[in-house]
Amino acid sequence: MTGLWSTRIECRGHTIRRSRLDITIAILKIAVDGAKKTQIVYGANLNSTIANKYLTRLEEKQLIMQKDNIFVTTDKGKMYKDMASELDIR
Repeated sequence: MTGLWSTRIECRGHTIRRSRLDITIAILKIAVDGAKKTQIVYGANLNSTIANKYLTRLEEKQLIMQKDNIFVTTDKGKMYKDMASELDIR
């Protein structure tokens, strides 16, 4: 079962469950130079419903902003992405 804060993806015949942090970092990386929602959906391997929920939450937290249907990672979002990537010890 997948929910808002995790998702499963197929990779070489194996199902991989991604955490909220993994998905958030992916979205923030994709939107660094600006990206349409479609680019985020495909790039982060999300469906539209889940992407909408993440984008809304990231906007509320001021990690991403939307202007003319383009999502851009804010300075706060870039700092968050960089710190989270450094702490990722997989």
